[in-house]
Amino acid sequence: MSGNPYDYSAIVDRAKLKLPNNARIAVWLIINIENWYLDRPARSILATPAGARPEIDVPNYSWHEYGMRVGFWRLKKIVQQLGFRPTIALNGSVCNVYPKIAEGCKEEGWEIMGHGFTQRILPTEPNEEQAIIETRNAIKSFFGESPRGWLGPGLAETKDTLRLLARNGFEYVCDWVNDDQPYEMNVDGKSIYSIPYTLELNDIVLFANQHFPAEEFYNRVTRQFDLLYSEGLENPRIMAVAIHPYISGVPHRIQVLERTLEYLASQKEVWITTGSEILDAFKMQSKH
Repeated sequence: MSGNPYDYSAIVDRAKLKLPNNARIAVWLIINIENWYLDRPARSILATPAGARPEIDVPNYSWHEYGMRVGFWRLKKIVQQLGFRPTIALNGSVCNVYPKIAEGCKEEGWEIMGHGFTQRILPTEPNEEQAIIETRNAIKSFFGESPRGWLGPGLAETKDTLRLLARNGFEYVCDWVNDDQPYEMNVDGKSIYSIPYTLELNDIVLFANQHFPAEEFYNRVTRQFDLLYSEGLENPRIMAVAIHPYISGVPHRIQVLERTLEYLASQKEVWITTGSEILDAFKMQSKH
């Protein structure tokens, strides 16, 4: 891949995006469900004394696994109550290591998109295409259908990633956080679509990186929603909200998340949807 796999497009020059029921904004909730390993470096909340690296990273691994043992079930209850249909960004290995979690998603009929086989970025995989195929196959085997979307661990890609995703049946990707509307990318004559994802409405960035208090999640999400909703009167927008069970599923943040989702769900002319449904609406419009 040389250069960008898409043409530049200014949002002020585009035809009006049409969403179902004449919605002004599409909101999609992504829950990232990841499999970390005790004997590999994990995302860190606690540094070891004097910078030493232990053989196994007990505190940081345990911090993550709290989300699998407890946090996921809090999130599931809230999204059920509020009528959200999240898209699950799933490490393929979760199907084997945490089948109870995978079954909890399957019984709700939630959309599953690929998120790597384990929580390891594609540029460090010994065989990138094999990791993509293993992710697809694990999800297809457990859920009965192949994932249509892909979110790379850490949103990381190589120069070959888009080509490999398109070749292996993926239709959309969320790594390119550069627009408020979907757009088409072309790699080796095949199309793959970018669906708007988010870095800044992402609990990892807010809490693990920027260290904001829980209330900032509500403030930031609602401020962004209000502006996109206003702009959507002229040309509808897509808004993503991304959360992780071990970040947003903890007791001191869960009430703020619930209040935030309640705000989004209470607005008029809002389409609460999934990544695949956004893709289908965009492709349908592109045909006409």
